[in-house]
Amino acid sequence: MQPIVITYKVHEVVPYINWIYFFHAWDFGSKYATVAKVYENNAERATWITSFGEQGRVKATEALNLFREANRLLARLDGLIEMKTIYRLCRANADGNNLLLEDTLLPLLRQQEVHSKRKPYLCLSDFVYPLSAEKTDTVGVFAATVSNDATEFCVNDPYKRLLVQTLCDRLAEAATEKLHQYIRREAWGYAKDEELDIPDLLAGKFKGIRPAVGYPCLPDQSINFILDKLLDMQQIGITLTENGAMSPHASVSGLMLGHPAAHYFAVGKIGEDQLEDYAKRRQMDTAQMRKFLAANL
Repeated sequence: MQPIVITYKVHEVVPYINWIYFFHAWDFGSKYATVAKVYENNAERATWITSFGEQGRVKATEALNLFREANRLLARLDGLIEMKTIYRLCRANADGNNLLLEDTLLPLLRQQEVHSKRKPYLCLSDFVYPLSAEKTDTVGVFAATVSNDATEFCVNDPYKRLLVQTLCDRLAEAATEKLHQYIRREAWGYAKDEELDIPDLLAGKFKGIRPAVGYPCLPDQSINFILDKLLDMQQIGITLTENGAMSPHASVSGLMLGHPAAHYFAVGKIGEDQLEDYAKRRQMDTAQMRKFLAANL
């Protein structure tokens, strides 16, 4: 199938925001993200603050104020910006450590660090039907971004500008969460009967995985060049730098795998042998590939 674009309004994706990562960006622990559960009730908010004890109430109050300001900005941004997503469901097969997506080769990395003999050395291609199965599988590719530079609304306020940047990162991720739900239930339909509430969705309790570029199991940022060939990300306003980074910054891209056994893992460190093999499969110079995989060498 050809790439399909879906646009979301701010209020449509706000329920899908994972506030844990928002608070982490502001140096608050995950426990402060629970303010989202009590925010609408005055009595529960008061109880929530006192639950941190005398020494923790100051920081809890700061977290509450941050969340309040974030919601005010979200209300302001609603109607001014949109979340644009694009996806494509590709005919797919695995060929060793490669994925064959339509007519496009997507090389992947396999775990190589020595670990327990009982654990397999994983590659994302393990969760896709191999060519030898003589059966075609499906793999989704996607990208999501914010429609324009929302920080222009707070040019003269550095604090609010940073807050908007943080919120836009979360909105792009939230749009991806909502998109993935739609794909599982309807577009791909491999989980038509899925009935999960938002907390379970954010906890990843759905069938399949959605590894984004930059995840430990998909660490090579330059993979974006291949995804761009499949999606044409400019349709939603995403451009790539010479290093494969996406612009606008509040953007995310990756794969969608539906295998029931699919799970996240870290590729970790790889050897020179795999580096050279991977560079060959990517049709890139080994020295150039070394720059993209510096953290894995």
